[in-house]
Amino acid sequence: MQTYLDQLQYVLDNGTTKGDRTGVGTLSTFGLHARYNMADGFPAVTTKRLVWKSMLSELLWFVSGSDNINDLKALLKSNRLWDGNYKDYLDRLELEENDGNMGRIYGVQWRKWQGANGKGVDQLQDAIDLIKHNPESRRILVNAWNAAEIDLDTVALPPCHTFFQFHVADNKLSLQMYQRSCDMFLGVPLNVASYSVLLHMVAKITGLIPHEFIHALGDSHIYLNHVDAVKEQLSREPYPLPQLHIKDRGQTAIDDFEMDDFELTNYQHHPTIKAVMAV
Repeated sequence: MQTYLDQLQYVLDNGTTKGDRTGVGTLSTFGLHARYNMADGFPAVTTKRLVWKSMLSELLWFVSGSDNINDLKALLKSNRLWDGNYKDYLDRLELEENDGNMGRIYGVQWRKWQGANGKGVDQLQDAIDLIKHNPESRRILVNAWNAAEIDLDTVALPPCHTFFQFHVADNKLSLQMYQRSCDMFLGVPLNVASYSVLLHMVAKITGLIPHEFIHALGDSHIYLNHVDAVKEQLSREPYPLPQLHIKDRGQTAIDDFEMDDFELTNYQHHPTIKAVMAV
């Protein structure tokens, strides 16, 4: 994860002070890029603790196609990653409760994209089918950014990680993701881990070797109230990367995976660094 630490240092040294939607303010840069080779180990941040179960349950929630925060809580009751955004969404709608509905967020767009003819499109399954049957295709894409469904009155949070593409070569599977808005301290370590797990999941059910997660970052920022936390993190020496193991239960479909299937081994990390998420 040295690449990630180098990015943190770059934003700290070169970021321009900007305002933002949350009102907190940021140090912001644009156009960073990173590659994480799975052969080097699983890219879990070691200079602080990765909230592994929260990240994993969020990913499985996305994969399920759900639009409801209660489904996330059913996977992991203690997952609070979306609590702030859900409360903000209710406040915008002037509601006390909405039965957990978050609008057409990531999972809905991945699995239930609304086509022009009114027919739903399962983009993630279509991508997996292409990997299996037409691996040379340059159209193995999943897009979460539906311009017709990003209004803040209709969705809790417009997608930050907007689309991703798979690539197959030499029996190896790679995944590249473009992220329009990158919270470098709190968000990016989760995003890197999440898409790396997704890469492993799709590789497993397609019989390929997980190779690279490639991360293209748009607005890459450190919130001003995270600067001290970032400096503390950068003062720490990283540990060797852990390994990801997926229990083989004969999974053949993307919906076959469960929380208990995943184990992160040899994960040595520094203590948690607490910081408040900007909403």
